[in-house]
Amino acid sequence: MKIWFDMDGTIANLYGVDGWLDYLIAGDATPYIEAKPMLNMNLLARYLNKLLAQGHEVGVISWLAKNSNAEYDEKVKAAKLAWLNKHLKSVTFTTIHIVAYGTNKLNTCGEGILFDDELNNRVIWGEGAHEPAEILNILKGLVA
Repeated sequence: MKIWFDMDGTIANLYGVDGWLDYLIAGDATPYIEAKPMLNMNLLARYLNKLLAQGHEVGVISWLAKNSNAEYDEKVKAAKLAWLNKHLKSVTFTTIHIVAYGTNKLNTCGEGILFDDELNNRVIWGEGAHEPAEILNILKGLVA
């Protein structure tokens, strides 16, 4: 089974960074670096490593900033990868897709479970799409 995670608003609290939108409009990747985790990352890492050991695939599918340019995209990609390395260092993700804002995640990933704060992404994904609040309970059930 494939398990996919959005980042912003799902595992990384981008929207909790003071002035996050002003930073993004200014082409500053600071909020992607400073975002706090939205759940217990030690427990998340433990579950993800167990799932990987059981043969599941674990990936990230995250959008770049809206109305960005190539230079800013590179800064955001680097910041998101650094964030994952800092907060989920022990997890070796099967796949990481950091894609243009608005990219259809189902078309990119194809199948599995998706955790995403964006309602439209969950609607398009259909069965198997879940809100961020469900992450730990669902993963706990999968590793049992």
